[in-house]
Amino acid sequence: MPQRTVFFISDGTGITAETFGNAILAQFEMRPRHIRLPFIDSVDKAHQAVRQINHTAEVEGRRPIVFTTLVNEEVLGVIQQGCKGMLLDMFGTFVNPLEQELGITSNHRIGRFSDVSKSKEYHDRIEAINFSLAHDDGQLNRDLELSDVILIGVSRSGKTPTSLYLAMQYGLKAANYPLIPEDFDRQQLPPALVPHLKKIFGLTIQPDRLSEIRNERRPNSRYASLDNCRREVNEAEAMMRRSGIRWLSTTTKSIEEIATTILQEIRPERLTY
Repeated sequence: MPQRTVFFISDGTGITAETFGNAILAQFEMRPRHIRLPFIDSVDKAHQAVRQINHTAEVEGRRPIVFTTLVNEEVLGVIQQGCKGMLLDMFGTFVNPLEQELGITSNHRIGRFSDVSKSKEYHDRIEAINFSLAHDDGQLNRDLELSDVILIGVSRSGKTPTSLYLAMQYGLKAANYPLIPEDFDRQQLPPALVPHLKKIFGLTIQPDRLSEIRNERRPNSRYASLDNCRREVNEAEAMMRRSGIRWLSTTTKSIEEIATTILQEIRPERLTY
């Protein structure tokens, strides 16, 4: 397939434009070249962006796709008038019709991170990230009553990235605990977790995939051997069944899918978007 370039232009970080654009592009079998142009918050920067887009169009012989979340109308006007790409304006497509339908003018703020110093949600998110880092891999078992969710599973089953995603994306305080051979020998959950069963969600993984992941970290070790991985996974799943803990396999699932399943099952009262 011929090369196709996609620009994501925003007066903020560009995260919203890129997330929106990628969700649309995922419907097509293509691998476009991504270019994010954040902080396009002046007419001069808009003209620079137009020159870059138009140069790409000339070099590639086809117009780039341009997703924008520009709030400033003067800046957006420069892009609209000069850009030779296919322009997809998120605000023009969605915000303006909603203003008419709701009879309310949007606040036209630049991105989700504007006025962070005044945002309780932003500070809650930072607090959740710090909590999740402090409670990663069972490092700290204090204050577990403050957690929104506690993830358990064998080492390298996806607990840490899922915990951080829940904290960063949803502002949830997510602790995680590894299930280790000592737990299997006792056939009991770590004692610190027992009072918090309602918050616990388990992650498991297919043994062969677990062995591959562990071998990247500790090649040819007992820790990474397929036999050991089979034993740990079987023991962990048996323990979760005995304890009545909800769990899923992360083998073929993305972090986003894992997190969504956890939210559906745990249903934390406090969610930040």
